Amino acid sequence: MNNNKIKKNLSELRFDLESKDWVMIATGRAKKPQDFKFEKKKNNGKQKKETEQKCPFCSLDIASAPVLIFSQGKKIERFESLPKDWTLIVIPNKFPAVMPGENLRERAEGPYSLIDGIGFHEVVVTRDHLQDMSQFSIAEIKEVLDAYQERYLELMNEKFVNYVSIFHNHGQSAGATISHPHSQIMAIPVIDPDIQKSLIGSRRYWDFHQKCLHCEMLKWDKEAGDRIIFENNDFIALCPFASRMAFHVRIYPKEHLSYFERVNEEQKIALSEVFQVILSQLRKTLGDLAYNFFLRTSPCDGKDYSYYHWHFEILPRTSIQAGFELGAGIEISTIEPEKAALYLRM
Repeated sequence: MNNNKIKKNLSELRFDLESKDWVMIATGRAKKPQDFKFEKKKNNGKQKKETEQKCPFCSLDIASAPVLIFSQGKKIERFESLPKDWTLIVIPNKFPAVMPGENLRERAEGPYSLIDGIGFHEVVVTRDHLQDMSQFSIAEIKEVLDAYQERYLELMNEKFVNYVSIFHNHGQSAGATISHPHSQIMAIPVIDPDIQKSLIGSRRYWDFHQKCLHCEMLKWDKEAGDRIIFENNDFIALCPFASRMAFHVRIYPKEHLSYFERVNEEQKIALSEVFQVILSQLRKTLGDLAYNFFLRTSPCDGKDYSYYHWHFEILPRTSIQAGFELGAGIEISTIEPEKAALYLRM
């Protein structure tokens, strides 16, 4: 029997230093980007018009109670009506998962604990109905990042807010119930379990080594080079060693930075460039595939998180969770991150 052939098709279990989770790289299932590629049917002019007429984000007015409006990268300070040249707007979610409140009732029911769902749920809407962020210019992505930061700085100081979650869903299988491109911001009183695991792993490594876990991983990845996709002076994008799914990408600031909300203008331009390269390359490689991206940053509960290294995660929806992933809690990626990075560099 050919041992090389066995090795080539053998899956790997890779250990995530941060979360302490195992992920499976099962390369025998799919090896080429065309195996993941998805092409969305193009709308003709009539279909586009009908779709936009039914879209709630294409018929916004001042009744939507905007909390922030941009026009061509400039914030509109005062408005009595929605300007015709708006390019981005932030509005309260019409169907919020959490709502503002004056009291955070904490209580027990038998062995269980619960609190009221107090918080803020907002939607960041860009103007063009059909153009998603993978087709944006650097300036257009910068406007989105400006909105993220502006709303973060506002919401982090609200009563009961201890964590601000920023995320973007593109495509129905990624959870986008409205096709019009938009992001969401949720300011909540608790720290979500995913970031909690990330914080615990980072703190454990810091206490033991007196070094940032992510900085150490970046140092190794830059020396190895095979998982790096793109970098500029301030940011770097790579496929993580223990990728949760095929074409999983992380975008890190090269400098050890713990709080996203403190980024300056120069850093936002650099981050916009990396986002533009990565999202456009994902589209070029995989077609109009559904994807999620989200921010992982330090909580805003007043505690010291200087050991943490903020970053963005981009997860293309190349597969769905089935029995093994849900039952065992081990994600399966069907392409090596090294090969995924190679395809995204092309």
